[in-house]
Amino acid sequence: MEGWQRAFVLHARPYSETSLLLDFFTEQQGRVRVLAKGARSRRSALKGVLQPFTPLLARWSGRGEVKTLRSAEPVSLGLPLTGLMLYSGLYINELLSRVLAHETDYSTLFYDYLQCLQWLAGATGSPEPALRRFELALLSHLGYGVDFLHCAGSGEPVDDVMTYRYREEKGFTASVLLDHYSFSGRELRALAEREFPDIDTLRAAKRFTRMALKPYLGGKPLKSRELFHQFLDRRPQGTRPESAGKAAAGKPGADGDEGKQ
Repeated sequence: MEGWQRAFVLHARPYSETSLLLDFFTEQQGRVRVLAKGARSRRSALKGVLQPFTPLLARWSGRGEVKTLRSAEPVSLGLPLTGLMLYSGLYINELLSRVLAHETDYSTLFYDYLQCLQWLAGATGSPEPALRRFELALLSHLGYGVDFLHCAGSGEPVDDVMTYRYREEKGFTASVLLDHYSFSGRELRALAEREFPDIDTLRAAKRFTRMALKPYLGGKPLKSRELFHQFLDRRPQGTRPESAGKAAAGKPGADGDEGKQ
């Protein structure tokens, strides 16, 4: 099996009449762009194989930015993502497509991605904790280093009951100012541990990852978020996340954030 790599399809779009242009997330080379010639033709062995969330073994050739796919086969059935979990999966796929450097080794992140998909596939509650953990892992692999456990001004360990204000490229400093950039020491500890026991820590994690990812994403909005909101608008009122959250006071989602990316 020399030359084969484990891979997932992040994004696919039609190319010419019968082909597909694919973004793969691969175990050893990170994001790789591949042309799958004839993949859309009626008799192609690849028809139905090159789908998001299906674990693949694939090999390709070529020296340019766009490789030529030689072969691909599923390792197993696609991970069963539906509803909120499906749109959450599309969100993390779009994140990777937008922020990962081309053909750069992100082998550890590949396992973080697989773990996130497996969690989404088996989840019965909110996808929020899995999304926040993955975003924090992604930021770490992108080289976004921030110390959640020490005050950037004094070097002292953070205190759960104190407030700290985030400053880009500097970290968190003790502050009496309360605004969008303010976090409690308890919230910072949750970010460091990537464990979110309640709605307050989940909200804080979402607020931080939005701020931290913004420079990587630029001003272009994420299409997956737009699709997600369209999905919510089509759901009956009683089945929307905010309705479920109101019925489960104190649980993640009680503020209407459940499932939002």
